[in-house]
Amino acid sequence: MTMIVCGLADLPGVIAARRPSHVVTLLDPTTLIPTPAGIAPERHLQLGVNDIAHPMEGMTAPQEDLVTRLLDFSGSWDETAPMVVHCWAGVSRSTASAFTLACARSPDTDEAQIAWTLRSLAPHAYPNRRIVALADDMLGRSGRMVDAVSAIGGNGYVSLGAPFDFAARH
Repeated sequence: MTMIVCGLADLPGVIAARRPSHVVTLLDPTTLIPTPAGIAPERHLQLGVNDIAHPMEGMTAPQEDLVTRLLDFSGSWDETAPMVVHCWAGVSRSTASAFTLACARSPDTDEAQIAWTLRSLAPHAYPNRRIVALADDMLGRSGRMVDAVSAIGGNGYVSLGAPFDFAARH
């Protein structure tokens, strides 16, 4: 089954069309959204985090707890219905989280293969480097996730992504 990665503006349409069982929201802590209609509250993970790669005054940087909560939450997803992973624009926090989940669910698959699949499906993707680095460490990937995301390069400064499907297992 797939994860659907999108921005906040596309979320209602994606939920209506695809009927996901789980939703991961990664938004600024002050703009978190209520659980979308049709989604059970226990199947909506709300992660209040700013899209930054380094700590900044007045902002919430990704921490280990974010990755722990993401991985724990994904354990309840049986993949019979899609999971939506979204952030504000569908470019950075959501793509980093989807990449993390794909790596976690495919421990024997080369991280570079997963990253290049991500790039081919989403030229706009620019996974948040801090989320990826934290996940790399927590999953014991010895820098391979970080290297894989670095290898796919930037996104040409695209600021808004389009929804795309990303396989949970590779």
